[in-house]
Amino acid sequence: MRERLRELPGVDTLLASPEAAAWLDAWPRPVVADAIRDVLAQVREQVLGGAPVPDRGALLEAIGRRLGRDRNRTLQPVINATGVVLHTNLGRAPLSPRAIDAVARVAGGYSNLEYDLDAGRRGSRHVYCEALLCRLTGAEAAFVVNNNAAAVLLVLSALCRGREVIISRGELVEIGGSFRIPEVMEQSGCVLREVGTTNRTHLHDYERAITDQTAAILKVHTSNYRMEGFVKSVPAAELAALCRERGLLLIEDLGSGVLLDTTAYGLGHEPSVSGALAAGCDLVTFSGDKLLGGPQAGLIAGRASLVEACRRHPLARALRVDKMTLAALQATLDHYVRGEPEAVPLWRMLAADVASLRRRAADVVAAVESLAARAGGLAGWGVSLAVEEVRATVGGGSLPGQTLPSAAVAVRLDEGRLEVLAERLRAGTPPVIGRIEEGRLLLDVRTVEPADDGRLARLLAAALADAAPQVRASALERSW
Repeated sequence: MRERLRELPGVDTLLASPEAAAWLDAWPRPVVADAIRDVLAQVREQVLGGAPVPDRGALLEAIGRRLGRDRNRTLQPVINATGVVLHTNLGRAPLSPRAIDAVARVAGGYSNLEYDLDAGRRGSRHVYCEALLCRLTGAEAAFVVNNNAAAVLLVLSALCRGREVIISRGELVEIGGSFRIPEVMEQSGCVLREVGTTNRTHLHDYERAITDQTAAILKVHTSNYRMEGFVKSVPAAELAALCRERGLLLIEDLGSGVLLDTTAYGLGHEPSVSGALAAGCDLVTFSGDKLLGGPQAGLIAGRASLVEACRRHPLARALRVDKMTLAALQATLDHYVRGEPEAVPLWRMLAADVASLRRRAADVVAAVESLAARAGGLAGWGVSLAVEEVRATVGGGSLPGQTLPSAAVAVRLDEGRLEVLAERLRAGTPPVIGRIEEGRLLLDVRTVEPADDGRLARLLAAALADAAPQVRASALERSW
């Protein structure tokens, strides 16, 4: 048994191998060494149990898989070919080049984050985005925290703690991560007062619920689902009139935070921040990384005295954003002020016409076929590729049920091999995420950056070769 174990190479020998050079480029030496030790320990146990000693190739492949698992636990870029523009699991809105540059400039050195350059003394980090938000929404003041859930929590804690807040039963929503409006209201210390029914709430339901203990009415935009049929809700303008008459606050959680007219992009109507404020809402909360197209952030906009109360609340310190978020948000808002919303990747993706998407998908198919021809061709692998028209979605808890015509590379394989192909694509550098639907793998190009089309073709060709029983990806790579 000891003789058999001696056939296994040592850690130093494997670290000095040509294959290890690529690993050491991608990972620190201690990480590679630990992976080698782990694999060797597992192999020794298997050999002691009677298994044969693996050959060098199998051993190196096992180490590569072990390092690949480590890579999958690191935050890294992926190619989103799902057709979901605001994919929460893939980081929601991608930033514009100007926003990325703004982050890099403030992250790489010191900045005037909390320094007033005019006065030469301590300043506030909150001034940088406030003027832009006020210009774009018509708000008197604005404040930025780390996400919209935090914004709702801060507003209710600062303005309604210990008092009642009225909300329609049809708006007691739950969003991703089990964030529920009733629970955040409880956490804020206010008292939830439900009115109406799940599908219908009338103005008189609110009127009857108001007492001396009522502080506000909370209106929540159902941005991640839609009710149809026998339904009714009360418009913000009517609630605003009631609140003014009774001396209450009207707070609206818009969630998606759109600044544009969505119907101009062939989408349904989504209530805007400026529209909610114009209708009479005292405060509006919304997200930075949904239809705004910026970094993750929670934004509060509305009456100056109420925003100031939120700013001075102790929770504000715990929920504040860092310099990189503020830099990215400021640059994103600047696109809107300049009248160039399609410089924001989200809106460029939503505005892309189907004809251009079909051409891009066709170019990807042609590139894959050309690469595969050098290693036997797709027909020999049992693979067929086609350009198909599909439907993309906005996603990210915005415009529920809304879809857009799009184009995708559709891959058909023998039964049972699509999952293998999807796994191979996820193992690429960068990983490619598509969707399996009705017996084919779809790679929707609406959510792929045009600059990534060539990489997508190469990664798909390699993954197809690796998923085919007749050929390994290494053979295709040699043919390149």
